[in-house]
Amino acid sequence: MKVSGFTFIRNASQNDYPIVEAISSVLPLCDEFIVAHGNSNDDTLDLVRSIKSDKIKIIDTIWEDDLREGGKVFALETDKALLAISDDSDWTIYIQGDEVIHEKYLPVIRKEMEQNLKNKNVEGLLLKYIHFYASYDFFAKSRRWYRKEIRVLKNLKGIHSYRDAQGFRLNNRKIKVKEIDAYIYHYGWVKPPGGLKNKVRNFNKYYHDDEWIDENHPISTDFDFGNADELKHFEGTHPKVMLSRIEKTNWKFDKDPSLLKKKMTLRRKFLKWIEELTGYRLFEYKNYRKIN
Repeated sequence: MKVSGFTFIRNASQNDYPIVEAISSVLPLCDEFIVAHGNSNDDTLDLVRSIKSDKIKIIDTIWEDDLREGGKVFALETDKALLAISDDSDWTIYIQGDEVIHEKYLPVIRKEMEQNLKNKNVEGLLLKYIHFYASYDFFAKSRRWYRKEIRVLKNLKGIHSYRDAQGFRLNNRKIKVKEIDAYIYHYGWVKPPGGLKNKVRNFNKYYHDDEWIDENHPISTDFDFGNADELKHFEGTHPKVMLSRIEKTNWKFDKDPSLLKKKMTLRRKFLKWIEELTGYRLFEYKNYRKIN
């Protein structure tokens, strides 16, 4: 069984993305790893090259900065990496620059790939998410954020990144997936308040024009943490590859997590109550077709 990893990245240092940790977290599962490196203005290329592994292959790309349609440029860059994967690979693992997989889940993922290799009804594996927010000590819960997404795929012709690279399609249809007991740790929102404000502005450059950004996200050091409906204290352990970065944290999260609940609308509170009572999220967007 041959496994290929892939990702895209640009300006990892400017945006404080843990790209080295992201790649390193899945390398043990991979026979090769493709990195589509965009035209960065910082030391991103050196960071990727600092990972001492002969599995890594870097391809240079140029981003279409004028393309501001729903984050489509992210999907285009993802597909560039996907197309560079060896034809004889059986499985692919996709990881974004702010995502990390805990080492305790690697045996689970490998076992599922082995057991479903010949199962034609399984085209991908569905992983669950923990969205860390503002601090490494808290994770966020919100109906506006996805709970699960495809990150492991069979190497099938016709698979392509979808919309803003959140997920994938196979010949423009939803991919049949099996949900597994493994999590993606998403660290993209772990930043001091000023850094979070800059993240939102920079991120929206790939969705909206400058006028919209200035009107909706003006330059400021303040950040509205209401983007999360609820913050919960994280009781588990972080991946080993993240520990050094976490130890260097130079800010303190001093917001009261309980205040976020007070900002929720009645509708969101009701839907949250239904979800907690039944375990089912009403009106949830599912970017996949889950099989039993």
